[in-house]
Amino acid sequence: MRGIFATLRRLFARPDSSATAIGDALERFRSPEADTLNLIRQLVAALRPRSRRDDGSGERYAAMLERLEGDAELRAAFRRHVLHFLAARRLVTFFTDSGILPGTGFFAEWGRILGNHLLPEAPDERRLKDCLHVIFDRADDWRWLEAASPEQSQRLWSIIAPTDELHGIDWRSVQEQMIDAVLLLAHRVSGLGVESELMRASPDFDDDTPRFIALSAEALEFATSLRAALDEPERPADDGSQLLVIAAQCRETLQRIRRRALTVGTSLHLSYVLTRSEQSLQRLHELVDILTGSREATIHPEAIAGWAAFAHAAFIAENRRNSLGFYMTQLSQLLAVRITENAARSGEHYICDTPADYRRMWVSAAGAGVLIGVMALLKIFAGGLHAPLFVEAFLFSMIYGLGFVAIFLLGMTVATKQPAMTAQTLASLLGDLKPTRSADLERLVDVIVAVSRSQLAAIAGNVMLALPVAISVGFALSWLHGAPIIAAEKGASLIGDLDALSWAIPHAAIAGFYLFLSGLITGYFDNRAAYADIGRRLGRLRWLQALAGPERAGRIGSYIESRLGGIMGNFLFGCMLGSTGVIGTILGLPLDIRHIAFASANLGYALIGFEFALPWQAIVWAAFGIAAIGLTNLLVSFALALRTAMGARRIHFDHWSPVMRAIGRRLRQQPRSFLLPPRADGNRRTAV
Repeated sequence: MRGIFATLRRLFARPDSSATAIGDALERFRSPEADTLNLIRQLVAALRPRSRRDDGSGERYAAMLERLEGDAELRAAFRRHVLHFLAARRLVTFFTDSGILPGTGFFAEWGRILGNHLLPEAPDERRLKDCLHVIFDRADDWRWLEAASPEQSQRLWSIIAPTDELHGIDWRSVQEQMIDAVLLLAHRVSGLGVESELMRASPDFDDDTPRFIALSAEALEFATSLRAALDEPERPADDGSQLLVIAAQCRETLQRIRRRALTVGTSLHLSYVLTRSEQSLQRLHELVDILTGSREATIHPEAIAGWAAFAHAAFIAENRRNSLGFYMTQLSQLLAVRITENAARSGEHYICDTPADYRRMWVSAAGAGVLIGVMALLKIFAGGLHAPLFVEAFLFSMIYGLGFVAIFLLGMTVATKQPAMTAQTLASLLGDLKPTRSADLERLVDVIVAVSRSQLAAIAGNVMLALPVAISVGFALSWLHGAPIIAAEKGASLIGDLDALSWAIPHAAIAGFYLFLSGLITGYFDNRAAYADIGRRLGRLRWLQALAGPERAGRIGSYIESRLGGIMGNFLFGCMLGSTGVIGTILGLPLDIRHIAFASANLGYALIGFEFALPWQAIVWAAFGIAAIGLTNLLVSFALALRTAMGARRIHFDHWSPVMRAIGRRLRQQPRSFLLPPRADGNRRTAV
């Protein structure tokens, strides 16, 4: 039936008007007096998809190329219009800025984009950068531009590239502005020789400063030689090889600083400067290749390919220049790798390889379960005060925040903190994975199995202690008080919060999101502590030295530096958990959190409130709710953390089927390994 309907649609469908529109748009190029900007804009409008579901832009692009390649007169008119259009525009900023982070900095560019959305900028049609915003005037034009293949882009620019007109005024103007762009890019990078942020990030940066100074001088020699060759075509010109060697040395210095930043920390400004400088060096390399390949009477195919790739990327970047989402994504990637690297190192401590590791995880999680049982009761008491909303949010936040910090400093483990950390470790393995190599798959499965049993041990340790501790503490206090410390109404509320068909699952998802954020916060503050040298600075505080002595002050500083990420991540995680319900009350929204360990403790206190008179069906349903809450906590935090870690490393992994088959095979062959560690005699460490 589907085939019949498809045939009928083809028979009775209206003729496709896109080919006619493209033909009409191209025919207008035959008129020498026509406005080229308007002609190009009309041609782009004919190529543009009619809707998001329209995937025919590639076919329309191909039809345009075939029409131009098949009509020599039209091709010459098209080339003449485009070359004159380029030569008549100011191109330097297009060459030096398109697709490169702006020099104004983070907040200034952020403000410019917001201001442009409120009051769009008036384009200056003398500049190619501004003309591109007139031509590609839809915010999503980058989507269909990105879909164009490199071969199509190269065919288009092969049509436009001049042949016998090479030494004419039009192409000479383009080359002159390209030379100016090379000089500006070289001067921009040379300025890094006195950049204080780089000197701070690399103690031996002074030894590399001559490279950056030499780059500017060599670029000037290259430009002088090339301009002389343009005036006298028979004169040999600099091939740019020495300039590219110096540029490569500068790039190597920047990459060394970036690698060091993974160890000693980075800042947004340093990451910004490094990225912008690397982009500028890459652009300089592209322009030199184009210039040296276009000196002959016929432009080299390599130069055309280089120009096509550069222009394609620059057009897309200019179309996305005013996208706040794209800009924020770029910036988030500047620090994301460093932050997730910190989390990955933390994640390795959450993986049990040996029976000894497994026992330590049980003990660590059990200790956290004891404290969580007490924290849950304190929160119940704080809620019973019926304090003003701000005070209530503060009390809840302090109970959670200080409690989690105590758990961290005592070396204990909260089960749901694991996925946000271990996801970073798995992402690093996925980035290196070759699905065709069984050794890589087995190594990944080893880690997944270790994570599985570690997570189950931590959950069991938390829940199996939080619940009995809650019952024991509640029973003891009730005995001392002479009456249940939990009212029956509060017990009913606690049981209702565990209903899997209520808001419990969405609230558990909110807690999972906070768990993910706490992992990023931990990585961020670890990074700041290392980069800002917090330990030594704290150790130099005069009042601390007077109080504890110089040596002990240094040890205190080192202790805080090594744990600052964990302290801040856990404290702010607690603040998020404690304030969400109050924020929901203020906004009139059903906002709250559910966490598996606290949910199990609340079940214990609910039993105290009902004096253990709850029906077994209610207890079983509450236990099911606790399991659902825990699963939601884990899945949400793990999925977000894995996505962020893979995005930070620019990993696009599409080979999940071999991984799932390998996991299934291990589950059939060694089901015990998902629950318990290898026995001591067959133990082997999992490589992470």
